Amino acid sequence: MPGYELFGAAERKEVNDVLETGILMRYGFDGARQGIWKAKELEAEICKTFGTAHTQLLSSGTAALTTAMAALGIGAGDEVIMPTFTFVASFEAVLSVGAIPVPVDIDETLTLNPAAVAAAITPRTKAVMPVHMCGSMAQLDELKAICTANNIFLLEDACQAIGGTYKGKHLGTIGDAGTFSFDFVKIITCAEGGAVMTNNKETYAKADQYTDHGHDHMGKDRGADLHPYLGYNFRISELHAAVGLAQVRRLDEFLTLQKKNHSIIYNALKQVEGVTFRVIPDPSGDTGSFVSFFLPTEEMTRDAVAAFAAEGIGGNFYWYDNNWHYIRKWQHLQSGSWMNRFYDEQKKQVLHYANQAFPVSDAIMSRCISSSISLVWTEEQAQERGNKMADVLKKIIVGATV
Repeated sequence: MPGYELFGAAERKEVNDVLETGILMRYGFDGARQGIWKAKELEAEICKTFGTAHTQLLSSGTAALTTAMAALGIGAGDEVIMPTFTFVASFEAVLSVGAIPVPVDIDETLTLNPAAVAAAITPRTKAVMPVHMCGSMAQLDELKAICTANNIFLLEDACQAIGGTYKGKHLGTIGDAGTFSFDFVKIITCAEGGAVMTNNKETYAKADQYTDHGHDHMGKDRGADLHPYLGYNFRISELHAAVGLAQVRRLDEFLTLQKKNHSIIYNALKQVEGVTFRVIPDPSGDTGSFVSFFLPTEEMTRDAVAAFAAEGIGGNFYWYDNNWHYIRKWQHLQSGSWMNRFYDEQKKQVLHYANQAFPVSDAIMSRCISSSISLVWTEEQAQERGNKMADVLKKIIVGATV
């Protein structure tokens, strides 16, 4: 899956451009940098590659989510609907702007269930945040219709789905704003980094200012900037942007390899009676970064995960027990250590969701395994892996029915 697997000469060339100038910061030092502006180049490349009017680079995907919400005017007391299955950063970002995260059930897309979203809307709902988990998309037509009908924002967390599309449009460019993560294990990497994408000029201007202590970046140099907007330091460095610039130019290469290996694993597993696969609203737009599949019961699924490990077949994720990605295992929701950081309503709501049951999501996630796809497998290695996984699954399913 990750771009670091094929890190090479192209990335080193872009990094060396920066090292030769010695200017590692993305702003200022105009003369000394000798015309090298890697962050600006990467923002332009993202706009061109993904078809968005504006891009703002940041230090991480989490910073991108926080910035996007701030730029959209989401703040204290506002509710943001999000899925129970996500990386915990989605939840944290909502809290960071003073808003209240409202987790709702997923369906077999492994993303937001539109019916659950519609049922969760209140007068305080400000945004719906689909998270395109494991490289594939949410049901965006339905979610967009809900947002339009209720005059609320659609904010796409596309951090795990760089290069994915829905009906010809890139994930992250369909809502009012969208975000990418470029951390070390994403489809393309900057080592650390993120992006906010939007077609709204005002949203972009606010995001640009928010990421750099409120600088409007309109002065002749940074010292002459005005500061019309409260902001923080979420800047990306030129070194990180340089890595990403080489990587985004290789995206088609990465996706081609990923989809080829995904197809091999998928075709091996689909021969196993009893195995079903996640629902993908637009299969042609899947990035191929994971093969996510379901077994008939939780017991079989746990047995399969253990058997894969025993056979030395790595890269199989059982999210149901993962304390980064599924809400039932988020330990900090059960802890009081964070309480003094938030105002009373946030505390009340977080404690509410810490104790809320999500049986629909549990029934889905307890039967799900996501198998990550490598870019560096040969066709023979991918086929061998798929065959071994299929053999393990056949034994477990047959054994459970005897």
